[in-house]
Amino acid sequence: MERAAVFDVDGTLVDTNHLHVTTWWEALRQAGHRVPMHAVHRAIGLSSDDLVAHLLGEDRDKDQDDELSAAHKALYGQYFDRLPALQDAGRLLRHLDQEGWRVVLATSAGGAELSALRRAIDADDAIMATASADDVEQGKPAPEPVEHALELAGVPAERAVFVGDTVWDMQAGTRAGVRCFGVLCGGIPRADLEEAGAQAIYDDPAHLLATLADSPLA
Repeated sequence: MERAAVFDVDGTLVDTNHLHVTTWWEALRQAGHRVPMHAVHRAIGLSSDDLVAHLLGEDRDKDQDDELSAAHKALYGQYFDRLPALQDAGRLLRHLDQEGWRVVLATSAGGAELSALRRAIDADDAIMATASADDVEQGKPAPEPVEHALELAGVPAERAVFVGDTVWDMQAGTRAGVRCFGVLCGGIPRADLEEAGAQAIYDDPAHLLATLADSPLA
């Protein structure tokens, strides 16, 4: 039977979480909002709309949402040509592909940003499909991104795993009925990932690859 390995991208395969923190913080600052960086960090992994709502609340001036998102995109876009893949991210995806896993990405990124992330990973030959923000109505922590990834892979939830670095990832994967594995390279504490549903925790893609034979993916 076929099996699927679904991966988040930001903070899981590419070392971008703190770039997002800095550029969201600056976009918010330019718009007159004082939001501490630790709060922004905790919101990374949500879609732009959900992130703004999470940080500024429902009583914010919602007419400003699109401007905030555009400012973040412009600031973050300056890094597109030098986004750093995490160690062994591409090797991990290729190894799983060679072992018969259907590798699918599930990310809140889309468009040019997603293209830049895929260039950083440099493993397009191993990636079967991508469920991006452009393909779903609700982002994580809703299960839709993971469910869409499973549809693309043609694999049921019980034959799939989801690897991510945020609480939102773990919640989305758990709601989609897949086994969830967390990585610490996005900066979220182990206890928070476990509480949100992670069944195993790894330092980063290199750690997962090095211990693959003893992992639930073996």
